[in-house]
Amino acid sequence: DFRKEIVDFYLTQTSRINNWDLVDTSCHKILGHFAFHQNQENILYDLAKSEDLWEKRMAIVSTWYYIKNKALEIVPEIVVINLNHPHDLMHKANGWMLREMGKKDDEKLIHFLDEYTLQLPRTTLRYAVEKIDPALKEYYMKLK
Repeated sequence: DFRKEIVDFYLTQTSRINNWDLVDTSCHKILGHFAFHQNQENILYDLAKSEDLWEKRMAIVSTWYYIKNKALEIVPEIVVINLNHPHDLMHKANGWMLREMGKKDDEKLIHFLDEYTLQLPRTTLRYAVEKIDPALKEYYMKLK
């Protein structure tokens, strides 16, 4: 299968996909698409557990394809794997995908925030609540 060949090649090149721009413009279109349509979420979970920052970011940003297809369950699961990652680029990516998830299902975002707000890095929280009701946004920000 041609798509599998592309994904396999992409995965052999992760050391070269080594900045936020390369990750953010490619992984959801390649890895997210493939994992979603081939039921290969293990690819994303494996990347999320990698020691490499960029592979971790590929995992969460690839969930954007799932979000666009309203398959939201994977998003909080991938976020939680790297909830306390030390790098700001992971905080931003996690918050970005939580925000995108919230645009599709605000209740799922609120449920996640109710459980994890106190554990979230401030940047993740700030990105996640960017588009929610202003009163709720203020509530969650004040919890931190």
